[in-house]
Amino acid sequence: MATLTLSSKLAPFPFAVIAIAAYTQKAELVFDDAATGPVLELNGSQITAEQDIVHALAKEGGLSEDSAKTASFFALAKNLTTVTAVPDILTALDSLDNHLAYRTFLVGHGVTVSDWMLWGTIKGSIKIVGLLKNNKHVHLNRWFSHLESLESTQTALTALTAAKASKARSNKVAAGFALGLEGAKMGEVVTRFPPEPSGYLHIGHAKAAMLNQYFAQMYKGKLIIRFDDTNPSKERTEFEDTILEDLLLLGIKGDVITHTSDYFATLYDYALKVIKDGKAYTDDTEQAQMRTERFDGIASKHRDDSVEDNLKHFAEMTAGSEEGLRWCLRAKMSVDDPNKALRDPVIYRCNTLPHHRTGDKWKVYPTYDFACPIVDSIEGVTHALRTNEYRDRNPQYWWMTDAVGIRKVKIWDFSRLNFIYTLLSKRKLHDFVNRGIVRGWDDPRFPTVRGIRRRGLTIEALHQFMLMQGPSQAIVSLEWDSIWAMNKKVIDPIAPRHWAIIEADRVPVTVKGAPTTPEVKNVPKHKKNAEIGEKKTVYSSNILVDQEDALSFEDQEEVTLMDWGNAIVRSKTLDASGKVTSIEMELHLEGDFKKTKKKITWLAQPTDALPLIPVTLLDYDYLITKKKLEEGDDVVDFTAPVSEFRESALADANVKDLKKFERKGYFIFDGEGGGVASKAGVAATPKEVSTPATPAESKMYSVGSIYADQVPPDVDTKMYKVESIYHN
Repeated sequence: MATLTLSSKLAPFPFAVIAIAAYTQKAELVFDDAATGPVLELNGSQITAEQDIVHALAKEGGLSEDSAKTASFFALAKNLTTVTAVPDILTALDSLDNHLAYRTFLVGHGVTVSDWMLWGTIKGSIKIVGLLKNNKHVHLNRWFSHLESLESTQTALTALTAAKASKARSNKVAAGFALGLEGAKMGEVVTRFPPEPSGYLHIGHAKAAMLNQYFAQMYKGKLIIRFDDTNPSKERTEFEDTILEDLLLLGIKGDVITHTSDYFATLYDYALKVIKDGKAYTDDTEQAQMRTERFDGIASKHRDDSVEDNLKHFAEMTAGSEEGLRWCLRAKMSVDDPNKALRDPVIYRCNTLPHHRTGDKWKVYPTYDFACPIVDSIEGVTHALRTNEYRDRNPQYWWMTDAVGIRKVKIWDFSRLNFIYTLLSKRKLHDFVNRGIVRGWDDPRFPTVRGIRRRGLTIEALHQFMLMQGPSQAIVSLEWDSIWAMNKKVIDPIAPRHWAIIEADRVPVTVKGAPTTPEVKNVPKHKKNAEIGEKKTVYSSNILVDQEDALSFEDQEEVTLMDWGNAIVRSKTLDASGKVTSIEMELHLEGDFKKTKKKITWLAQPTDALPLIPVTLLDYDYLITKKKLEEGDDVVDFTAPVSEFRESALADANVKDLKKFERKGYFIFDGEGGGVASKAGVAATPKEVSTPATPAESKMYSVGSIYADQVPPDVDTKMYKVESIYHN
């Protein structure tokens, strides 16, 4: 793969080169602030001119181009970098807008090198982007927005933002095209995601699953979803169903689903082989003593037992006899290696509990450390992605495949995902559920996949966030603010705007000059995105405003009633406590909204014919009060006394879409009484909204097939379409 090196500080920034690199996936991006310009190292040569780099990557990526038309658009791109007079810029934009009136792309019926060159030039000019925001060039805006909305473009822009934030020097930034697998060949890469079917997936699992799918798709390979079902004491079939459902919520679908238990017979044969080869021995040392001996580098008394004795004890284990239960099988690696992971780890245990798939056929089960590398090799996995907490065990992983004489699998390490004020431990999360602090495993305060999706996190934002972390090896505790800020960028362009008034202490307002009989008009749901559609707004002489707004009004102040016009506050009445009880306003529609300090949301007072919708707004805080719990900390001591806050409100219309309540935040609705919503962009205090209804029994506790029947495998990432996930 080629290498593209450039500084994040370049001005104007060559957006075209990173965008086409992302789109074609033919260059690894390296941000180096010492670089004076973009440099593409391709096939032993260096290319430094921006337009030449774009041409080269287009050729590598197989993008079609018409030489005559391409040359003209490249010339226009070059000209736009030098033109400064607004009339000249507008002339060029007018010409492009006319050209795109009946075309999706500049040349032909697909994205070409011309599109990326011109898009990058426009993106790099603050003046041109500012002129486009005047919405005078609808076709050009449509084309520009489409290219910017592509996943590859968003990944590239996320990488640039990350590079600027970290001020990285020669730092490989985690953009999609900047991640590469050693020795990977197009069409031959096989990755796997191996969850244990003993609980729900959380955001840490999400990173592993998304990276595995990313690489499988990047190299046009295959993703295996393999259930690591080697411990019958903890695993159940229903957890397999919930994990598959969680993966669908993340937009992840494996090419094949397998189980480690599919290979129990093969693994057993390999266990016999390593015993016979003198590479494993049986041991009945008590667990505590074994732990001490391994730590101190002391050999087990059974380490040098004969092959015959080891086979005899392993046969007892296989039978599940009382004698066999005393023994385990250990790999004969090392007694005192500085890497303690290599000190004769256990590779087989005896367990007489029935397995959820194989029943009572087996009484011995391989450990993850023995089974995983062997099954990886058998299933054709080319690259095993593991968090770097396993790095000390990488030599152990390769020892297993060498010991049984099968193909070695490459390992790609990445950092584990940790968040402040967040628990990922299954045991501790179980404790919150059992103590009734949360409503279930899908509670919006939980870091489970179901929790963060209910809270309103989009697949697109999560995907961008995971790729931004990429190959970083640093183990850090991240703040939720960053992921919610990214989520806000995703949903802001598509979130319909609605209004809500807090029910407590709402203030009735009489508006002089307003229609005495309510009138209904259609207004845009999103002022900057007409595609979102329209909403019905009721205009009346009797309206409601929030107490907070009412208290801020000054006598005779002119304010703007949003989606209506200006009005003058003629009088307001207060009670003995200082709360506003009523207001009189007079419409002043000829007033200039640009000159008012206050833009106010309002709702017409409800009538039988035009009612308002009662909703509950929920605001959340963290579940724990300490950024990171230490080993000896009792979670009870650090549990937040209150982490959910409710407010009753009145909403203006149908609130069953992802939306923004103007001046209150972003919300998502699921109508289950407990409600689902997210105030995206505020990490610690996302809100949710629900209609008052009889609370439904929590589906999470039954661990049934909650969403699978309603979520298509190819999940769309736009959250306003998530409604079907939670409704019957």
